[in-house]
Amino acid sequence: MITPAAIIAAASSAALVILGLALLLTVWRVVVGPTLPDRILALDMLTGIAIGFIAVIAVKTGFSLYIDIAIALGLVGFLATVAFARFVLARGSIKSAPSPVAAKAGAKTRRAGRKRK
Repeated sequence: MITPAAIIAAASSAALVILGLALLLTVWRVVVGPTLPDRILALDMLTGIAIGFIAVIAVKTGFSLYIDIAIALGLVGFLATVAFARFVLARGSIKSAPSPVAAKAGAKTRRAGRKRK
C-alpha cells in the first residue's frame, strides 16, 4: 500500500523536475527573446518558477517559513514587472535594435528618398 508520505515525495520530485525544465526553457527565452516585452515576460515567469521551487521545497521539508519567502518574492517580482512595463512605455519603442547590415540598408534608402525631392 502506498503511504501519503510516499505520494508527497513522488509528487514533489516530479514537480521539481518539471520546474527545472520550465526554468531552462524560460532562461532560453530571456536570452533569445526577439523583443524586449518577450524578455520582460520571461523574467516575470522566472519569478513564478522560483516561487514554485520555494513552495515545493517548503512542502518537501515541512519548513513553513519558506511560504513567507515565496510570498515576499511574489510581491517583489510583481513590482519589478510593473517597473519594466513602465520602462517600455516610457521608451516608446519595443522592437529590438536592427542589425548593422539592416541599419546601413535603411540609411541608404532614406538618403535615396531625400535626393528625389
